[in-house]
Amino acid sequence: MYRTPLQQFILIIILSFTTSFHAQTTVKMPEYLKKGDTVGILATARKIDLATLQPAIKLLEGWGLKVVIGKTIGKEQNQLAGADWQRATDFQEMLDNPNIKAIWAAKGGYGTVRMVDRVNFENFKKNPKWIVGFSDVTVLHSHINNFNIGTLHSIMAISAKSATPEAVETFRKALFGEQLEYKIPHHNFNKNGIAKGQLVGGNLSVLYSIQGSDSAVDMKGKILFLEDLDEYLYHIDRMMMNLKRNGSLKDLKGIIIGGMTSMNDNDIPWGHDALEIIQDVVKDLKIPVAYNFPAGHIKDNRALILGKSVILEVNDTETLLKFE
Repeated sequence: MYRTPLQQFILIIILSFTTSFHAQTTVKMPEYLKKGDTVGILATARKIDLATLQPAIKLLEGWGLKVVIGKTIGKEQNQLAGADWQRATDFQEMLDNPNIKAIWAAKGGYGTVRMVDRVNFENFKKNPKWIVGFSDVTVLHSHINNFNIGTLHSIMAISAKSATPEAVETFRKALFGEQLEYKIPHHNFNKNGIAKGQLVGGNLSVLYSIQGSDSAVDMKGKILFLEDLDEYLYHIDRMMMNLKRNGSLKDLKGIIIGGMTSMNDNDIPWGHDALEIIQDVVKDLKIPVAYNFPAGHIKDNRALILGKSVILEVNDTETLLKFE
């Protein structure tokens, strides 16, 4: 979008003014990858077999990366990829292995919250590496963002075959430290505005479930991203009302709503879809809100670096998101 010199000057003043209200915490980013580096693939939640991961392995190797397969791949305890201690041990070993530069979650589902408190992050804090995934991996994103360390919200290893080329390319760019910048078409529910702040968030249901725990991310002065899948519509209302009533929304700089996919309704309809529910809850906030961002449980799941400072601009024609 073209801006006149005056518009550019006003934008700089607005960002400087809004940033002054909340000092930006310095967030440490893991080292970006280069050819020859090693990526570990493991399961923190639901079970998965090695054959399913072949497209992901081929993708990474095609980028000149090496791949290490975790001990949880092929393990099985009912729905989960082994017992809680086994998933935690596998994650811990990769976390502490200096030769592994990124850990890519194979699959989501449910179960990461059952193993996160078994993990010792002290060495990781000194030598961070990229933790990659979305959905149930929101537990790790939020937990690690609390250490002021960045994480990568992007496709899972299981998604390598089904994701759009655009989603795969943004994953590659994020891993290798190339510039991420998005221009998204306007949505009628958008609230215009400009904001600068750290991007946090992930799956709404997971964020809701870890409220009050050590993994609950501080949203004050942040830009919040939300997405979800396969929830009843009244559950979306209940979770959004919780965020509103517990004060999480009142000090946000901005909100980005991703995919709200495959929602369910009761025999007696709730009467509003997911975006209408969210719009009703956030309508009185004096901050930019962007809807239908391409991230979440959709094939076009674009990469987002959580913890990183971003500029969010929502205007009459488009949404712009730029990672600094």
